[in-house]
Amino acid sequence: MASHFHSMDDVINEPERVQFEFFLDEHRATLNDCLDGLTEEQARRRLVPSRTTLLGLVKHGTFVEKVWFDEAITGRPRSEIGIPATPDESFILDGGDTIDSVRSAHREACAKSRAAACPFSLDDVVSGNRRGPVPLRWVYLHMLRELAQHCGHADILREQILTEESAD
Repeated sequence: MASHFHSMDDVINEPERVQFEFFLDEHRATLNDCLDGLTEEQARRRLVPSRTTLLGLVKHGTFVEKVWFDEAITGRPRSEIGIPATPDESFILDGGDTIDSVRSAHREACAKSRAAACPFSLDDVVSGNRRGPVPLRWVYLHMLRELAQHCGHADILREQILTEESAD
């Protein structure tokens, strides 16, 4: 695990795997941190027509961790893992979802993802995803793409929420 590195400059000359894990962990933390200092109402606030909210983004982050580091590696069905059948459903918030519960579930899923990937090399093929067999390297690249996109969404939503609050 790349947790002892503090900046991307620290991993420039490290092996590819260390670089991937550093950037994945950085994006995981950024997504989780988008809820810092918000109220439950702010975290659930819908500012776009889709189901996308800050709390929903972090809940979706948990879903993608489990899709790519549980389903894809183990081949277990989503129903057994306890996640929705579709990505869109993973944004749905229920009454029991709170900032603390969603953040905790996300951190736990990330820790399980790290542990699940640990025994594999980047060239090892995982075959449990619906797309079919893919190398772990592809999973890491896909997750970086996915997390970067959602961190961008979170930045914009958070800016809107905080701007609205400061204008009041």
